[in-house]
Amino acid sequence: MTEWSAVTTDATRLLRRNGFSGGALALLLLAIAPPTAGAHGFAAPLAWWLLLAFCLLPLALSVHLLFDAALFRLAGSHEDEAVGLAAIDDVLARMGLRARDGASAPLAMRLAGCRRLLWLQRISLAIAVALYIILLIDAMDGACLC
Repeated sequence: MTEWSAVTTDATRLLRRNGFSGGALALLLLAIAPPTAGAHGFAAPLAWWLLLAFCLLPLALSVHLLFDAALFRLAGSHEDEAVGLAAIDDVLARMGLRARDGASAPLAMRLAGCRRLLWLQRISLAIAVALYIILLIDAMDGACLC
C-alpha cells in the first residue's frame, strides 16, 4: 500500500466514522429532547428553535462528510495522487458543484477543509448538547435527580 492510498484510506475512515456518529448523535438529541425535556418553562421557545438549528447543522455536515468520504475513496482507488485528485475534480464538475479551472487543489488543502468541517460539526453538537441540558434542567424546574 502506497503512502497516497494509506492517507486516503485513513481520511475515508475518519470522515465516515465522524459522519455517522455525529449524525446519529444529532438524531438522538432530536428524538429524546421532546419527551424528556418537555416544552415548559421560560427558556423553551428560543431554546427549542436553537436546539433544532444546532441539530440540523450537524446532520447537514454529516452528509457533507460522508460525501467527502466517498470522494476520498474514489481518489484512493487511483494509484497516483494527481490522477486521484483530478478524479475528484471531475466528479465535482460533472455534478455542477465546482467549475473546471484546470488547477487541482493539493491533498493537504482538501484535508484541511475536512478538518474544518469536523470541528464545525463537533462545536455545533456540543452547543446542541448544552441546549438540551438547559431544556432538561428547565423542565425539571431546577430540581436535581440525585
